[in-house]
Amino acid sequence: MSQLPRYFDILAASAGLILLSPLFAITSIGIKLTSHGPVFYRARRAGRGGEVFTLYKFRSMRVDTEHSGSGLTRADDPRITRFGSVLRRTKVDELPQLINVLRGDMTFVGPRPEDPGFIEHYPEKFKGILDFTPGITSPASITYRNESSALTGEHHERDYIEHILHDKLSIDYEYFTTSSPRRHIAVLLRTVLSCIKSKKLNVKC
Repeated sequence: MSQLPRYFDILAASAGLILLSPLFAITSIGIKLTSHGPVFYRARRAGRGGEVFTLYKFRSMRVDTEHSGSGLTRADDPRITRFGSVLRRTKVDELPQLINVLRGDMTFVGPRPEDPGFIEHYPEKFKGILDFTPGITSPASITYRNESSALTGEHHERDYIEHILHDKLSIDYEYFTTSSPRRHIAVLLRTVLSCIKSKKLNVKC
């Protein structure tokens, strides 16, 4: 039931932030040139034990609409900016979560942090998933790497709660209650490979 050691998170996140600093600068300039508002989007997410923390992402939505509507991003969501769609397709919008890893809010491999509003919909048998530090990637996030494309129509939030959320919890709960740091490294490699494969197929990773 262990996760990656804290020293691994600190070293890897620090190295990532340093190596990716040019990309951070270019992305920040792109956001500022193409839409009004801040570079970062600060989202409320439930962390370990259900404690709420601030998750950092590059802003991909119009600042006047990002807090309106559903907490889920569906396919062809009109709130997403043109540059934001590129950030989402390439997953560059997720890179600031390295800051969360460095702060200790998150780890590299852990259940994806959920919007606090959806925690109440967790089945009782899966609530133990909150005993783990949330992560940047997990087996469920690899399986649902193109989740937004499955969320369509006016009932997309209901469909997420009744089908996708339950399946994601089932996948991650089984994995994290029986896993080890060695297997977590394999998940990291699978994440990288799935992104490479998705880019070749022009699919969001």
